[in-house]
Amino acid sequence: KLAAEAEASPIDLTTSLSLAGAENPQILVAMQRTVAAAARQQLAAAQALPNINLGTNFDFHHGVLQQASGNILKVNRDAMYIGAGAQAVAAGSVSIPGVQYNLNVGESLFRYYEMRQRRDAAAHQTNAVRNQVLLKVVIAYLDLVGAQARRSVAIQAHQESDVVARITAAYAATGQGLPADAERAATELQLRESELVAAEADVSVASARLAEVLSLNHSERLYATDNYLVPHPAVPELIPRNELIAIALIQRPELLQHQALVHAALMDLHGAKLLPFSPQVMFGYSNGMFGGGSDLIAGPTSVSGAAPDQARFSTLYGRSDLDVVAFWSLRNLGIGNKAIINLAQAHFQEADLELLNTLNQIRQEVVDAQVRTHTGFAQIQLRERSLRAGIEAHRQDLIRTRSNEGHPIETLDSLRLLRQARRDYIETIVRYNRAHAELYTALGNPPADMLVRPVDNSLQLTPAVP
Repeated sequence: KLAAEAEASPIDLTTSLSLAGAENPQILVAMQRTVAAAARQQLAAAQALPNINLGTNFDFHHGVLQQASGNILKVNRDAMYIGAGAQAVAAGSVSIPGVQYNLNVGESLFRYYEMRQRRDAAAHQTNAVRNQVLLKVVIAYLDLVGAQARRSVAIQAHQESDVVARITAAYAATGQGLPADAERAATELQLRESELVAAEADVSVASARLAEVLSLNHSERLYATDNYLVPHPAVPELIPRNELIAIALIQRPELLQHQALVHAALMDLHGAKLLPFSPQVMFGYSNGMFGGGSDLIAGPTSVSGAAPDQARFSTLYGRSDLDVVAFWSLRNLGIGNKAIINLAQAHFQEADLELLNTLNQIRQEVVDAQVRTHTGFAQIQLRERSLRAGIEAHRQDLIRTRSNEGHPIETLDSLRLLRQARRDYIETIVRYNRAHAELYTALGNPPADMLVRPVDNSLQLTPAVP
């Protein structure tokens, strides 16, 4: 283990996924959207409940009034109300009922169902965001593993280049080799040192990217501890493509989200079409204490000693008011209703097309990821054979050089090929594991039992190797 890795904080893939699920701001934002959607659904459901109003009012009039017959009266009067409701004046009903109910029945009902579908869509969107964030975590972690592996290859290549440079320099000093070969080997060693510096920088960048995805301090260096430099298939190779697509269409939260949005738009369209036939219901009930008087009529309970030109205020008596109204409405001579229907129809068509686009996108993602997994598996086999051949060629060239049977420059050429073979092998494994992570996410992160199925012996077990 390197000194830089000893100072870094070790982390594995399981811990990375746990941190992302709990701390990632994208997931937290999506969760808050789900909470907001649930609140909107609750508000839509609460529209079916009446409002409760408690209050009081006092009315005082001084001066003239006109009767329905046209007669002008000079009167001083007052009135007071207290209880459930407010704004009770003279002979009229309570203007602000104590129990108030005012809604369009059909509009409120369809609005509730629409909000319920939008709440489900928000929940599916949260799952989709979580899947994408976890995929970013896996990719960032694999990039860190790959960067650490490339640094190890750079260290090994530097050590081997140092051996070749010393042997070549010794041959040139004894006259058994050319000075130009020694200079070439020294140049190769300098290139390997530069490559080591670049590899160390790549590790730092990969560590910072993983810390960013995990919402950690960017200055904190991370060290991947999992051994993901071997192929890690997440999805069995034997599952046919059609079945993978079927699993994705069942599991992908993006598809479930757009299906819920289509249902929500459909509820909105139904509500718009039924709006002219849905009654507007208004209900009001008030109960409280009401009293008052005037200087024209002195009640038996009027205040004694009042001046003739002042209002007579009686004691408060019990009062109850009940009002029920229902009416149907054509908005803007029916033109407004038509516009509402057209708008809802457009929203429904838009949601349906978005669903179709999502369906095609999911199919394409599954196919692309599966092709990359099969191609990566075939490339791994080729890279393995190339790496074994490079190791053996370099070993034999090094033996021949030390036995003075070959030129040192031949060892340098085989060393370059071996270094490239190692890097290609690492990159192929990282791409293969990344493709499997993308395929698993493209399937909607299905449970393990959905990926377990009987194997048909007629199926090709491994992809063909060219």
